Amino acid sequence: MTIREKDDLFYVCSLIEFIGRETKNKRGDIVKAMGEEGIRKQLKDAQVNHSLSFEQVSDELIEQYRISEGYFDTISNCKYKVPSVTAIGKVYQHLILDCTKEGEEVEGLVKVFQSFISDEISDFSTNVYYSNPSYLEHSYKEGKLLD
Repeated sequence: MTIREKDDLFYVCSLIEFIGRETKNKRGDIVKAMGEEGIRKQLKDAQVNHSLSFEQVSDELIEQYRISEGYFDTISNCKYKVPSVTAIGKVYQHLILDCTKEGEEVEGLVKVFQSFISDEISDFSTNVYYSNPSYLEHSYKEGKLLD
């Protein structure tokens, strides 16, 4: 994967996180609404969309994919400082790259965001989102958080 492709993956992961926060939806639900083709399109369009605000791009995608308001609010009751959208995008980018074969990044993105680990990363009242990338990788592969 080229540096540009890695940057595009980071951008799309951050965008999914942004949309999830805006609509109070699980990140896996955002990915499900977009589908693999929608994810592929966003990866293709990432170079252009980088120059736009997350707000503008997310508004367009929320409308296009008819993403309604959900109940997965991980921000309002968080006791600690909420990590930035891009900090979480970086966590997802690393996890996807660590757990996916070259050329299967879209499928890997879908699997990671729709797995248990996504809800754990989004729970900002815990320390999962800033755990060691190796711990996240092994937990994801085991299908549960490791002790």
